[in-house]
Amino acid sequence: MLPDPWTAVVFDMDGLLLDTERAYRDVFTAACDAAGFELTEAHYGALVGTPGDQTRVLLMQWFGPGFPIADVFADCRTALAERFRHGVPVKDGARELLNLLAERGVPTAIATSTRRSTAMEHLESAGLLPHLRHVVTRDDVQNGKPHPESFLTAASRLGAEPTACLALEDSHHGVRAAHAAGMATVMVPDLLPPTDEVAALCVAVVDSLHDVRDHAEAHLTARA
Repeated sequence: MLPDPWTAVVFDMDGLLLDTERAYRDVFTAACDAAGFELTEAHYGALVGTPGDQTRVLLMQWFGPGFPIADVFADCRTALAERFRHGVPVKDGARELLNLLAERGVPTAIATSTRRSTAMEHLESAGLLPHLRHVVTRDDVQNGKPHPESFLTAASRLGAEPTACLALEDSHHGVRAAHAAGMATVMVPDLLPPTDEVAALCVAVVDSLHDVRDHAEAHLTARA
C-alpha cells in the first residue's frame, strides 16, 4: 500500500489524529440552531477541513448578514472547552502509529487548518506533542487547504522533499492539498467518505490508523 521510498510523515490533525470532528459538528450545529439558523449535514460537510477564515466566508454566504457569527463562534468555544475539559480524545491507532515512527526514527509533522493556539493546546492535552517534530498551523501559512502550502511548509521544516513524504488525511480538502504538494497521500476517512475524485488522488484509502501502522511496520522492516 505505501509507496517506496518515504522518509517522513505529515499528518492532518482534527479527524485524523484527534477525534474532534464530531464534537465540532455537534457544538457548531447546536450554536447555529440556538441562533435560529439550520446548519445541515451538507453544510457541515463542506466545512470539514476548511480553515476558519474560509468557514466564516461560507457561513456569511449561506446565511446572510443577519447571521451572528461572533456569538456563534463564542458559543462553540465555550461548549468545546466543556467537552474537552477532561482531555482531547485521540483517534484509534494514533498513539500506536506515532510510537512506531518514533521508534524507527521517522520524522513527523502536523499540517493543520487550525489556529496555532488551539492546535498546540489540543495536541498537548492529548499527549501527542512529544511525538511531533513540527506543527504547521493556519497561522504559519498564507493559504489554507486545499492549497498545498501547509504540506509544503511541513516538508520544508522536516528537511524532506515533498515527494519523499507520506501524507495522512481524513478530509477532501486535505487530500487535495497533500496531493497538490506532491506527497503520497493516504486517506483515513472520518466524517466524510471519499468521492471518486478524492480517492483517485490517494495511494490508498484505509479504515483506520491501525491499518497504516501495520503497513508502515512492514514497509520499514523491509527497508531495514
